[in-house]
Amino acid sequence: MWIASGNAYTAEICAGSGLDWLMLDQEHVPNDLRSTLAQLQATAAYPVEVLVRPASFDAVAIKQLLDLGVTNLIVPMIESVDEARAVVAATRYPPAGIRGVGSALARASRWNRTPDYLTMADTLISVTVQVESAAGLEALPAILAVDGIDGVFIGPADLAASLGRLGQPEHPDIVATIERAIAEIAESGKAPGVNAFNETIARRYLAAGATFVLVGADVTVLARGSEALAKQHGTPTRSSARETFI
Repeated sequence: MWIASGNAYTAEICAGSGLDWLMLDQEHVPNDLRSTLAQLQATAAYPVEVLVRPASFDAVAIKQLLDLGVTNLIVPMIESVDEARAVVAATRYPPAGIRGVGSALARASRWNRTPDYLTMADTLISVTVQVESAAGLEALPAILAVDGIDGVFIGPADLAASLGRLGQPEHPDIVATIERAIAEIAESGKAPGVNAFNETIARRYLAAGATFVLVGADVTVLARGSEALAKQHGTPTRSSARETFI
């Protein structure tokens, strides 16, 4: 489930629901470092994997998220092998990468209470990149060959727009393209992921080889649920509602 509310209370509710994984987003929702930290703390006690997506690829932002204790990183809009390599480098300490060394100040190392954190940090982090454009699809074989990339997540909405189908992520051509990409990712040994709120299409992607599928969002569950509740009980007009409570 996508956690888009930017709210630790909601994140904790969803963390205890039995879902396999949650994605805390910074790209499209009002999340900053402090609200992301609160959500990491709120979900830590639950048996659920938590991915965090920064707003864009930025080595400084990635460093800050890793120091907060993010162990599953998902980076949007990767379109080339060079960008994929740069993402990996941002998650590795020198000489393997460029991550700044600040473990004494970091929640990730429990403020240096974790023995040998600096030497084992790479093994604690999973790196997923998002391929969600025509350029990304073209570069997919090279991206899959990058050491340190653990998974590739397909973003149907942006991919559809890039392929001339804005607002049509469930168009048959887009679905077929995504199925081919999933199969290619799986064949490479990387983990294929995708976003699919439509259950029928989600099951198609699972059948194609996807191993992690985003099937909902906290804000859409609340939006559709509240609409259904209003419809069920007959929502009064704004004027009559005001009269009811005055």
